[in-house]
Amino acid sequence: MRNDHTRPPELTSVTAGGLSFAVWDWPGDDPALLFAHGTGFHGRCWDPVIRRFPSQRCMAIEARGHGRSSKPRPPYRWGAFGPDMLVVLGRLGVRGAIGIGHSMGGHTVTAASVRRRRARFSSAEEMFEHYRHRPPFESWEREVLRDYCDFGLLSSDGEFVLACPPEVEASIYECSKEAQANLHAVIPSLMRPVTVLRAGYSGPRTFSRSPTDPHLASRFPYGREVLAGDHSHFIPMEAPELVADEIRRFL
Repeated sequence: MRNDHTRPPELTSVTAGGLSFAVWDWPGDDPALLFAHGTGFHGRCWDPVIRRFPSQRCMAIEARGHGRSSKPRPPYRWGAFGPDMLVVLGRLGVRGAIGIGHSMGGHTVTAASVRRRRARFSSAEEMFEHYRHRPPFESWEREVLRDYCDFGLLSSDGEFVLACPPEVEASIYECSKEAQANLHAVIPSLMRPVTVLRAGYSGPRTFSRSPTDPHLASRFPYGREVLAGDHSHFIPMEAPELVADEIRRFL
């Protein structure tokens, strides 16, 4: 393995869905580092970062419309970039890569990761063992994770598949910023007591910082915020008793 900072990448072209995708591939050790560029940029913008990993395999995929990849006619919808990346990685046989994205590239890496989520298990027990030491599930109460696995699989061809397919979950995330998903205009008309439980933990867990608007409770006429300081966004899974206590307040 060459250990200098000048190793040249190989330029590969992968065809998928009638489009050609340019992939810059620096050979090296696994796991591969997968770099995704931002809007208007290209894969070689990552060179100064990649030079700092002379022994690691590094890959930079140029998104549709960018660099040396195909440029179909607009519009370019964000929902296409994640699936593009997945298809390219599949054609190249790349597994277990670590994704690094800038701006739009961060969105692409996230969408691809969600879509690539493991969807098949031999049993609920295998699913439980697969997730119990992984974020964000590692902080869940064991009983909650058991329920999630026991009732989150459907039988299919001798195996069990996720009841919510990864492509469905990914699509919901991708569409969450569409205009019809924004309820802020109608919130002031809700003249009833509302409690917003919001994550307050700021550590390294997945979803440790709450994606909830910190001003959400104040937008309701009778809103009240409870900041769960020791918990992530997955409050019902980590602290079911805390949630139950807040329900009791209403009762």
